Parts: sequence; C-alpha cells; structure tokens
Amino acid sequence: MPEPHSPASWRIALPHTVAAVPIARALVRTALIDIGSTADTDTAELLTAELVANAVEHAPGHAPIELLIELLPTQCQVEVRDSNPTPPGDLSVPGPGCEPDPWQEHGRGLLLIRTLSTACGHRPTASGKAVWFTLTAAP
Repeated sequence: MPEPHSPASWRIALPHTVAAVPIARALVRTALIDIGSTADTDTAELLTAELVANAVEHAPGHAPIELLIELLPTQCQVEVRDSNPTPPGDLSVPGPGCEPDPWQEHGRGLLLIRTLSTACGHRPTASGKAVWFTLTAAP
C-alpha cells in the first residue's frame, strides 16, 4: 500500500458499454481510499460516473474508454478519454439565464461537474478527446 498522500495514478481501459460506469465508480473509490486521500469520494464517484456515461453515450464505435486517476497530496484528477473529437458541452461557469432546464433529460451532468469540481476542462487527444475534473483534498 502506498504511503498516505503520496502521488499515485491508475489507468484502465473500460468497455464501451454502460457496464463501464459502475466499474469506474468502484475504481475511483478504491483509489481514493487506498491512498488515504481526503478528497470527497462520493463527489469523485458521481463526477466520474457522469464523464464515463457521457463517453459511452457520445463516442462512436466500440473502442474502449480510458479512465485515468491521478492522486496527489492536495488533489485528485480524473480524466476520461474517448474516440469522439467533438468537445463536450460548455464546462465553463454559465452566465445568467444559461442554466439547463431541470426537466430536461440531458445537460445536468456537465452542470454537476462544473459546480462540484475544483476545476474541469477538456483537450483534444491523438484519437479523440479527454475530459477531466479535479477535486481538492480536504486538509
């Protein structure tokens, strides 16, 4: 077992199916507990599930979805890579009157990520894109 609060990382290829969501949630929880991180595991699980579910829904084909978890002394970062180069919806803080309709089926996941994470964003990769968030560990 690593020393508490030492840097650690995990990387896994997930199936391009909805079965990837509970696998990703379990891996994030296990990683945070294993390293003794004080980041909120419930929030990390929720936001990871949103990223993986979005990748499963929006990435074409059957290529695996990659989950990367990096745990540092002061934060954790979770990144999901998929084969769809199209950026996700807006991950910036919404302006007045731009909140998603709570009655719509889509759009709340990115709102959760924007609201509950310390930081979030996306970047292109050689084979698609990576979407990420960070959570600050509690002191």
